[in-house]
Amino acid sequence: MKRRFWAALIPRPLPAKAVADNPYMADSDNSIHDDVYATDVTDAVAPLGIYSRISTSLETQNIQAPSAAFYDTKGHAVTPFLGGVSIVTMDGDRVERLGSFVPQRDDVGGFSFQISYSFVDSNDNVVAPTSHGHIFVLRTMDDAGEVLPVFEKIVDIDLVGEAVEALGEDIDRRLLSIVYDYEGNLWFVTGGFRVYPDRDPAGFIGYISREYMQNAGQNSDLPLEEHIFFYPLAPGEGAENGIAANEDGAVILTNLACYMLAAEDGVKVAWSTPYESNGANDAQEGSGYTGGGLAWGSGTSPTLTDDLVIFTDNLDPINLLALSSETGEILAQIPVLDQLGEGVPVSVENSILVYSSGDGTASVIVANWFGAGNAGLADPDADSSVQSYANLYDANWMNEGNAYIAPGVERVDFVKGEGGYTAEKVWFREDLRETSMIKLSTATGYLYGYWQDLESGMWCYEALDFETGETLLRAEVSSLSGYNNLAVGLIADPNGNALYCPTNCMEMVLWQDEIAYLPECPFKEIPLSNMQRHRVEKDALGIEGLSPASYRMTICVENLREETTLALRVNGLDASAEAYALLFLDADGTYREFPGEWTLCQEGGVSLPDSAALEESAIYEIRLPLADAADIDLSPQEFEATVSVLLAKRTA
Repeated sequence: MKRRFWAALIPRPLPAKAVADNPYMADSDNSIHDDVYATDVTDAVAPLGIYSRISTSLETQNIQAPSAAFYDTKGHAVTPFLGGVSIVTMDGDRVERLGSFVPQRDDVGGFSFQISYSFVDSNDNVVAPTSHGHIFVLRTMDDAGEVLPVFEKIVDIDLVGEAVEALGEDIDRRLLSIVYDYEGNLWFVTGGFRVYPDRDPAGFIGYISREYMQNAGQNSDLPLEEHIFFYPLAPGEGAENGIAANEDGAVILTNLACYMLAAEDGVKVAWSTPYESNGANDAQEGSGYTGGGLAWGSGTSPTLTDDLVIFTDNLDPINLLALSSETGEILAQIPVLDQLGEGVPVSVENSILVYSSGDGTASVIVANWFGAGNAGLADPDADSSVQSYANLYDANWMNEGNAYIAPGVERVDFVKGEGGYTAEKVWFREDLRETSMIKLSTATGYLYGYWQDLESGMWCYEALDFETGETLLRAEVSSLSGYNNLAVGLIADPNGNALYCPTNCMEMVLWQDEIAYLPECPFKEIPLSNMQRHRVEKDALGIEGLSPASYRMTICVENLREETTLALRVNGLDASAEAYALLFLDADGTYREFPGEWTLCQEGGVSLPDSAALEESAIYEIRLPLADAADIDLSPQEFEATVSVLLAKRTA
């Protein structure tokens, strides 16, 4: 295959996602779908291809590379570990654990966490449902903010035990998902994959009150039975994905209907909207596929905006539905992935991506997932509650790659007009075979995925144009089968310089930009983990006549014994060199103009004349002096300097 030259992407920032702050959830990418709306959108900076590097971090303790991660407010990555949970660093040669909670070691054992449906709360505690029907709240840090080697269990609620007392023995006991609503009530639902209406017992939904949860773990004498409320579902009805919440309430999508729920001294169903399904999708003989789908009903978690609830049904063709968050009325719907033709099976199983900036448009990315699921889940005695890869996923896909996955990725916009919402198809890719849950970075403005090029066999990261779906940048990883992803979402580092993808070969694959180096010490590498980027809004500068022209770049240089020069790589500049000022962030969090000499250079260090017209696509260097204990140094450590700087453009 002819090799294409990939130029670095020019930052095209989008407005930050419009997700209302939930005061009971951490102010971070706090769950596997990034937020309580389940958007799969991050405001963190992702790689742009500026001197990119692909590296791997080897897993040596767990049964697989960390298959999911979400973050607390300190930037700690929370990942699954031996059936429990851990805080890890994943940017070194090996995955290193700072602390963990393992059921077999730290509790009675015999159960595991439903890590895909856990989250971080506003106190930076991990809140997790377990396979034996409990809800745990784990304290992960001490009062000084240091990670505890063994997390402290501060709350343990036997939820299924309480449900049996209230509803009787004949109920689905597979606790699946939990979330806090905007009033602080903790909602829960039972279910699993392949919840067949004619096979399974009745599921249930419900909540634990804010009063109880806010006092739990503090020697409170509040009786749980007065603060826990249940709502029985129909026989064979249960959830197959996560719960979401917005300011209207908690949203639970079962295999039969979508519910908006509120807490009013009991479960209030604000509305319930049924939807249609053809049932679980399996490969047909002679199709070339050996796997299938996972869900009997919709394969997506409900994804929200401030006024919409969005999900797919499971018909043929599959429809994308947008419901009113207030009433449950279907405001718009449209068939998706229907351009593939009759010979291509479709099953939407990974969560849809929904981006809304509050302008009246909700942009949705839908991907075909058919083929990754284990066809054995169709057997009457199959237990889909066993969340192991051997049980859930097709062996041929895991071992041989994306030829066993059906193609198709599509963008659809729900656009609000005077007459209500309309659905508009924007672009369609019939060549992508996607199982990594595409991620949107609003800070860069691009979509990111990880999949296999079937022509070369190469597994690779790709960045797509959000407006057209065109592939703009590719970072190749390997053609070996072990670098298949694990059918979970890409992980975006909130520090703004890494994408992570777990693989079947026990390695976490990192894609990072090398945005800083020391030109006077070319032998001395700055660890990529010591490079951060964050978007800065104009209002945050607080300096009249200046607006941000680059990300804020925070760099830590260790073992700094004498003054040296730091070079920072940037692109996206479009004015003359003299139009830019260099700002630094001081210890009080205030932006100030850089106090010394600095230069804006071409790559390699040739200074630019003040009148030089800059090109957006070109990479330039900011060169500045760096010394330990200088005015711009944010690090208290001796022989170490940390600086946080950005370019600002003069607007007056």
